Amino acid sequence: MSEFLTQFMERRGELLELTIEHMEMTSLAVLASLIVGGLIGIAITKNDKAAAIVIGIANLMQSIPSIGLLAFMVPFVGIGQKPAIIMVVIYALLPIIKNTYTGITGIDPKLLEAASGIGLSKTQQLLRIQLPLALPFIMAGIRISAVTAVGTVTIAAFAGAGGLGWMINMGLNANDANLVLLGAIPACLLALAVDFVLGKVEKAITPEGLKPADKIVYMPRRKRLVRQAVALALCAVLLIVPSVSSLVRSLSKDENRLLVGAQNFTEGMILGDIYVELIETRTDIPVERVYNLNGLMITMPALENGSIDMVTDYTGMLAPQVLHLPMDTNPERVYENVRTGMKEQFGFEVSEPLGFSNTYVLAVTEETARTYGLTTLSQLVQQAPSLRLGATTSFLIREDLLPKLKAEHGVQFKEERGLDGNVRYQAILSGEVEVTDAYETDALLMKSGLHCLEDDMEFFPPYQCVNVIRGDVYERYPELREVLPLLDNAISTEEMREMNYKVDVEGMTTQEVAHEFLVEKGLV
Repeated sequence: MSEFLTQFMERRGELLELTIEHMEMTSLAVLASLIVGGLIGIAITKNDKAAAIVIGIANLMQSIPSIGLLAFMVPFVGIGQKPAIIMVVIYALLPIIKNTYTGITGIDPKLLEAASGIGLSKTQQLLRIQLPLALPFIMAGIRISAVTAVGTVTIAAFAGAGGLGWMINMGLNANDANLVLLGAIPACLLALAVDFVLGKVEKAITPEGLKPADKIVYMPRRKRLVRQAVALALCAVLLIVPSVSSLVRSLSKDENRLLVGAQNFTEGMILGDIYVELIETRTDIPVERVYNLNGLMITMPALENGSIDMVTDYTGMLAPQVLHLPMDTNPERVYENVRTGMKEQFGFEVSEPLGFSNTYVLAVTEETARTYGLTTLSQLVQQAPSLRLGATTSFLIREDLLPKLKAEHGVQFKEERGLDGNVRYQAILSGEVEVTDAYETDALLMKSGLHCLEDDMEFFPPYQCVNVIRGDVYERYPELREVLPLLDNAISTEEMREMNYKVDVEGMTTQEVAHEFLVEKGLV
């Protein structure tokens, strides 16, 4: 508990900012889904076939994995809050549409006949009879959608939208439960607050005649109006004010800025901060960080549509996954193919290697290494039938990794498990598996004391880190031609691993580590 409180005190400013971002996105998404879903729900009450189709589509949209939906939208609307809000709206529509439809169609037809008989128009029937009678159903749908939206917005962080998901991801990267809780607890409290306020609104605006007999309370008209005003004011503070704030901020953003992207792991954000501070120190260029991007499925579309101007990546990822080149184990050849291919196919410029390689390694505990006599990859190949592998999904399915190891060397592990990046370290240290995949610069390799097997077979492709830049950046900011190359061949594998360790294990921020590195190198 003391560690958690210490983290909270150190990061309370950042946490407040992330909570406000989370509220803004949630509020905007809930309001949009309320308007769209409510109108659709009302419209489909006129046609049962249309209702079945619309509700079926809404059900189908909810079954799409959120991160997949987010990645699908990035090429069309860019990164940041726009795709995040659209994603949340799509997930929030179903309860509102369905409950609005159910509430209105469940009204006794005799009531509507009577209303028509006394001369009420269709619009008057809707406003005076149908919506008031359906209000409990509609509010139930809104509350479900709002609470769901708070949780779904955490996924938005993986498209650079910020919010409390950023803190959760930082905790997962560092295998730090306290950081995860710093993001998760405010999200839970926000969900409870939203549900509480909407519950008060529902209670205040629901006609007394629609409540169960034991819930009906006689109240003077003035007192009832005051209660309704207070409930609506709370709703405005929680939903409308953050929405307006978000819109104002987005409209007032300076478009003439350099957008530095970073992927959603510690190393990517450290490198992003190194570039940002270097640029800010040596030029007058306004810079904006666009971090926590979930891999190539986000960064490449973002580069193409101008949502970011530059981002670091690895030759071993760009060659097979972006350029679809056959894998090669020669570092110089792979780099040259990546450099020319990115220029020809996308118009992107690729920097010289930054100096370190984040190549795949297979790791075992010291006990496993002693028991099975493992020091090299070739020895592991021989012992594989006796060992359990717990690796990331990408290692298990990418054609140039485990499938290639099986096809070319007949490797067959005793058991294979797909695990999250940080869970795999917990699994190997607890004895659930004996072998895991890792990267050379992983901080958790240092922390866990695992033994990395030498790649004596020259099997793994080179993963030299490079900076990928949009072609028009140097036209807009020619001074970067002299600044960015200062980091070419400037970072060794050992230095990068040490920087990751300082963040993931020692608890320093990525900006602190970046500044320390630049000072040591005499670059700032």
